[in-house]
Amino acid sequence: MKEHGEILYAQREKRVTDVVALKKPDRVPITASFSFFPARYCGFSFADMMYDPDKIWEANLKTILDFEPDQAMNPFGSSFKGALLDILDFKQLQWPGRQLEANVPFQFVEGEYMKADEYDHFLSDMTDFMIRRYWPRMFGALKGFEKLSPLRNLISYYMGLGTFVPFTLPEVREAFEAMSKAGEEMQRIASYSRRFSEKLRQEGFPAQAGAGTQAPFDTLGDFFRGTKGLMLDMYRRPDKVIAACEKLLPMMIELAVNGAKASGVARVGIPLHKGVDGFMSLEQFKKFYWPTLRELMMALINEGLNPTPFWEGDCTSRLEIIKDLPAGKAMYAFEATDLAKAKDVLGGTISIKGGVPISLLATGTPDEVRACCRRVIDYVGRDGGFLLSPSTNIEDARVENVRAMFDFVKEYGVY
Repeated sequence: MKEHGEILYAQREKRVTDVVALKKPDRVPITASFSFFPARYCGFSFADMMYDPDKIWEANLKTILDFEPDQAMNPFGSSFKGALLDILDFKQLQWPGRQLEANVPFQFVEGEYMKADEYDHFLSDMTDFMIRRYWPRMFGALKGFEKLSPLRNLISYYMGLGTFVPFTLPEVREAFEAMSKAGEEMQRIASYSRRFSEKLRQEGFPAQAGAGTQAPFDTLGDFFRGTKGLMLDMYRRPDKVIAACEKLLPMMIELAVNGAKASGVARVGIPLHKGVDGFMSLEQFKKFYWPTLRELMMALINEGLNPTPFWEGDCTSRLEIIKDLPAGKAMYAFEATDLAKAKDVLGGTISIKGGVPISLLATGTPDEVRACCRRVIDYVGRDGGFLLSPSTNIEDARVENVRAMFDFVKEYGVY
C-alpha cells in the first residue's frame, strides 16, 4: 500500500507541475476546495467541522479517497478552529456552532480595526500598533492590552521602568492567560494538521498549496481598514495606502516563504479580493494593487516557489496586466473571469485553474456539468497548462454533480 501511494503521489504531482510549467500532462488534472462539503457528504454538521477533530478527519479523508482529486487540501488549516476562536473571543469571523446555525458556513466580519487617523502609528511602529490597538479590537480576550504602555520605552534602569506597571492589572493578566491557552490549542491543531498531511501523502495526494499569503492591498483592506475605509483612503490619503502596502509586503513574502519551506510544497495560495473589476478602476489597479502583488509573486518565484493566486470575482479587464510574470512559474485560479479570453491572453505565460461554476454544481444536472467540463477542456485545456476545478468552495454542490465532474474529467481529459 505504501509503495502504491508513492506511485500515485508522483503521478499526481507531475501532472500538476507539468501544468504549471505549461506542458501537456497525461491528462487534465482536477481538484476542488471541498470546504464543508465533506460534512454533508458524510452526514455531519458544519459545526462538527469546527469542533470535532475526529469527525473532521473521517469526513475529509473519506471524501478525498472517494473522489481522488489530483491535489488535496488539509482541512485543519481552516476547520477545527472553533475552540481557538472561542478562547480569543475572535471578532472578525462568525462560524457554525457559535454565532451561526450548525450548517451555515463561516462568515467574515469586516470592520475598521485600524482607524483612518492611525496610519502613522501603523507605519512608524507596527508591532506596537498590533499589540496595543489592533489585537484588542480583533480579539475580545486581549482587550486588556489597550492598557499597556509602549514597550519601546523600556530602555534601561532609569528609562521606562514604569512600563511594567500595567502588567499588574487584572485585565492584562487575563489577556496573557488567554494567549497561553490559545497557544496550547494551536499546538493541538498543528498536531492534527501534521498527521493529516502525512496521511494524505501516504495515500498519494499532493497538497494544493504548501503555504498561503495575501496581496498587501487585500491585507490592508480585509483586516485593517475594511472595504469602505480603504475605498475612501484611495481618494483621501493615497500615499498612506501605498506606504502601508509597501510596509506589509515583506511580511507577506516572509509568511509564504517560511510556510513553503516548512511544508516542502512549492505552491503558495494567494486569495485575491479587492483587485477585481467590480472594486476599482484599471488605473487604480495599476497604482494601488498590482505593484506590490507583482513584487510579492516575483519574490516567491525567485525563491523557487509557484504563486497560485485565486482571483475571486471577475478580472477579465486586468488580463493584459497580470500576465507580466516569467513564463511557466505561476498558476492563476479564476472564479468569474472569462476563461476563454484568459487562455488567449495568458496561455503562453501562466497556467489556468477553474472552469466549473459553483452555481452549476449546486443547481444543475450531471449532464450539464459534463457538458461544461467538455467545453472548458476543449478550449482552455486543449494544449496543456490547465487544471480543472470548481470556481470556488463547493459546500453547496450536489453530490451527483461533483461525482459527474470528477469522473468525466478523468475519462475525457486524457491527452
